[in-house]
Amino acid sequence: MFSLSPMKLFIIVAVVVMLLGPDKLPDVAHRLGTWWHSLRRFQQRVENEVRATLPDLPSTSDIARIARNPVSVLNDLADRAERSGRGEADAEASSKDASAATSNEESPATSAPPTHVAPFSDPSLN
Repeated sequence: MFSLSPMKLFIIVAVVVMLLGPDKLPDVAHRLGTWWHSLRRFQQRVENEVRATLPDLPSTSDIARIARNPVSVLNDLADRAERSGRGEADAEASSKDASAATSNEESPATSAPPTHVAPFSDPSLN
């Protein structure tokens, strides 16, 4: 794919300086700077509108982190789900203990889910 090494950038800058000459270079640089500044203002305005519409949207740095490494984000979400699942199981267990104290009969709806499920293994796939 297309990559710009420092040497390639140096060659591009040298060619641009030779083509434009010293008299036009400041004017072109000023126009590029103005264009870049207006592009940044537009980007900021769009981001502010989106954040006003969707206040629960993650920050831009979080979105960039997700785009760079989605596997670590999925691992974090799985860990959070596991922790919250354990928290719900603990709450169910305490409510089960309280209901067991009031009655000797246990209903299947209040039983805690299994904490570990063995993975499926099919010998024909090996």
